[in-house]
Amino acid sequence: MSDTDPPSREADFQLLVQGVLDNAIFMLDPTGHVLSWNAGAERIKGYRAEEIVGRHFSVFYPEADIAAGKPARELETAVAKGWYEDEGWRLRKDGTPFWANVVITALRDDTGELRGFSEVARDMTGARTAARALWDSEERFRLLVQNVVDYAIFMLDPTGHILSWNAGAERIKGYRAEEIIGQHFSVFYPEADIAADKPARELETAIAEGRLEDEGWRLRKDGTPFWANVVITALHDDTGRLRGFGKVTRDLTERRRAEQQLDERRRLLGHLVQAQEKERRRIAWDVHDDSIQSMVAVGMRLQLLAGRLPEDQAATLMRLDEAVRGTISRLRSLVFQLRPTAIDRHGLVNALTDYLGDVVVAWGLTPTLRAELATEPPSETAITIFRICQEALVNVRKHARATAVTIDMASEDGGIRVRVIDDGTGYTGVDAPLEHFGLIEMRERADTAGGWWTISGVPGRGTTVDFWLPATEPGPGPDL
Repeated sequence: MSDTDPPSREADFQLLVQGVLDNAIFMLDPTGHVLSWNAGAERIKGYRAEEIVGRHFSVFYPEADIAAGKPARELETAVAKGWYEDEGWRLRKDGTPFWANVVITALRDDTGELRGFSEVARDMTGARTAARALWDSEERFRLLVQNVVDYAIFMLDPTGHILSWNAGAERIKGYRAEEIIGQHFSVFYPEADIAADKPARELETAIAEGRLEDEGWRLRKDGTPFWANVVITALHDDTGRLRGFGKVTRDLTERRRAEQQLDERRRLLGHLVQAQEKERRRIAWDVHDDSIQSMVAVGMRLQLLAGRLPEDQAATLMRLDEAVRGTISRLRSLVFQLRPTAIDRHGLVNALTDYLGDVVVAWGLTPTLRAELATEPPSETAITIFRICQEALVNVRKHARATAVTIDMASEDGGIRVRVIDDGTGYTGVDAPLEHFGLIEMRERADTAGGWWTISGVPGRGTTVDFWLPATEPGPGPDL
């Protein structure tokens, strides 16, 4: 018998069917009873051939499906249409369910008589679990995006037309989804930006670089402008084909307004500090050029006169001369405090070093300065730090009964943190209450500069004046 004879081909086909492991392939008679059983059916459903052949195929269905007459309806549909396909739960021999893809085909002979059915079933449990997990993940992500209200998150097609719209986009931009989906995203841009072709250029940049980030004015539905931070991301599929863009927008109007107010406050601080320093310099010059020079002249005359008088009278004049020289020394100290080493020329650390060495040492205190600054602060900030330190040191001299004082200064959180620490009697709020003018002045200087100021102490263990000032240059001012 040749290899092409029908019995041989039928035997080969039987071997093929029997050897399939990934699909349950079996025959049913016209009433639905199992006639044949392959290795795949045994692997998937758990029955050996001798256990299942002759039984009705409804044994594979959950009780609810049997009660609803589903097995019979599937055979009826296969008879009517020639075949039937379904996905649903089926049962293994041990009663555990699995998700199956089932194809039932009606088999007829040459006369058209129904001879039975073939059934091919695949176990899709793993694929369904993975698909369900993917769907759940996508659904959670969709719900997350849809319900975010602080960010406008939406999709654009490759030409810039809107495909999706979340709750944040509706809150920020004012459009409902049905009003905006399908429109071009350039509707959010001011006329000047549209005339300059800014929307198209942003998409081109996102394609070329993968993403674009921008801050600028955008328009709400009612035409009012808001200051937006915008990120546009080009979205490509696995083949590299551009599928569209993801767009995330934040309304930064309030933050920008706060930054402008802070910048304005810093500019006002700069003007205030400059005015105060100018007045201090004027007073220092007046004291130096007028009062001190006059006192020096008086001292010289007293010395000259003392040389011409009898010894007993000369002694009195010399005591007067000593008093004049003491006054001159105090006036020169006052001048130094009013007009210390120029911070603009020598820097904050050098100015404080000079002040500690020339003034604080003369008070009988041992000063220490520890400074770790990333950069030299702006002039107004440096002057404000110097003046607060100066006032804190004066308070140490007047109230603390200390022997040593330390200034710790370091860059911190975009500003400069300063601690003035003494080893004196300790602040209690009694000897130097917060209503004291010097403390009020320090606190107001820090507040005006946009920083903070505190004072604390432990009786017998010293006092710490602690403050922080921002160290950024003021911006160009608010848009008009």
